[in-house]
Amino acid sequence: MSTIRFSLPIFFAILIAGLNLSFSSTINAASASEINIGVTEAMKRFKTDISGGQEFLKNAKGILVFPTVYKAGFGIGGEYGEGALQVDGKTISYYNTAAASIGFQLGAQSKSVVIIFMTNDALKHFQASKGWKAGVDGSVAVIEWGVGEDINTIDIEDPIVGFVFSNKGLMYNLTLEGSKFTKLEK
Repeated sequence: MSTIRFSLPIFFAILIAGLNLSFSSTINAASASEINIGVTEAMKRFKTDISGGQEFLKNAKGILVFPTVYKAGFGIGGEYGEGALQVDGKTISYYNTAAASIGFQLGAQSKSVVIIFMTNDALKHFQASKGWKAGVDGSVAVIEWGVGEDINTIDIEDPIVGFVFSNKGLMYNLTLEGSKFTKLEK
């Protein structure tokens, strides 16, 4: 029985090629109707899975929804997703989000992101930007709930509130800082 040995650079090249192939059909730009379908499904999950999320939606001036944001990395990582900005329940424009990171990371994951603009000023500032970067152009308060918490224990005073969740509910200890949001022409 023989064993195959790879050098570290060959291993990285194979890993990157595999990640590229697995995400290539996803990373290609989606059509407006594909994004809208994903947004509808993500909002259904948000409303049923995120306890108290409805309270934020009642006061929202605008909602930016990314149904699926893919993240992959091996030392150097990146993430990408496409979504829509909705005002009064109607899609008014499409955006992508992208971020890069360096540090200890290995693997791939997908998540959904919902960013709620609680004030008209925050929404207008976002819409007027050519490439809005979280943490630079505006701060996003990422909401995390512990077991047994509900909306009554969290103040809704931040102008921009973000939720990062998977099929298992809210994801813990994540940030949107450094994520860049760019308007798409659809």
